[in-house]
Amino acid sequence: MRVEERQVPGPEGAPDITVLILSPVEDRGPKGGILSLHGGGMIMGGRRDHVSHLLPHVIEGSAVVVSVEYRLAPDHPDPAPVEDCYAGLVWMAKNADELGIDPERLLIAGVSGGGGLAAGTALLARDRAFPGLSHQVLICPMLDDRFETHSSRMVDREGVWDRYSNLYAWTSVLGERRGGPEGSQYAAPARAEDLSRLPRTYIDTGSAEGFRDEILIYAGRLSEAGVSVDFHMWGGAFHGFDITVDHAAVSRASSATREEFIRRALAR
Repeated sequence: MRVEERQVPGPEGAPDITVLILSPVEDRGPKGGILSLHGGGMIMGGRRDHVSHLLPHVIEGSAVVVSVEYRLAPDHPDPAPVEDCYAGLVWMAKNADELGIDPERLLIAGVSGGGGLAAGTALLARDRAFPGLSHQVLICPMLDDRFETHSSRMVDREGVWDRYSNLYAWTSVLGERRGGPEGSQYAAPARAEDLSRLPRTYIDTGSAEGFRDEILIYAGRLSEAGVSVDFHMWGGAFHGFDITVDHAAVSRASSATREEFIRRALAR
């Protein structure tokens, strides 16, 4: 695997962004492109986080992964994070030939806060009519700032991400707009009224997960809008379970299911 870092153009009027590029050493022809967005609630983390689950596809020679170092709240609140992610996607699409990517096989993948940003970036790509995405992979995504569901209030001072962590993160991202009528659908995709014309979607959650209900609702709404959805709820699993306890049977099952979905997407 070849590892490279570059500075690429950020959003108009904003600084350049750093991207991590992972590509196979052996060139076997055009590959799928995966834009990877790290987790951390949009308030922490970096471009080298949460790419390990994508490495098998690079090593197999079927994908190039571009991971975006997007700006973080509260220093850079909405719309900075999602606009940086979109800028990274645009750069990847415009440089598909150089990267050895088939522009018909562009995927976006994200974990937790990065999963919410992946969903928001897919909405931006649809609404701005560029680029076309074939698939989105939303891993325990952070989708809703309104705290209206049961699960958003049920995890109290336990686990890796409880309701207080979530409240702090959303307030950092949206400030006084958090939970109010002025929230952004691109920062909080659960607010989007129209979910049609989005790419085929893989979305998962654990049953003991604070984001469980908003993910379940989002998956159902995507399906109602005509989007092909692969939805998985893993019994007894908590937020980030397949990262923090990757040896557990449920974690291995989750990772294998997601890996197979991505492998099929790349083979289209």
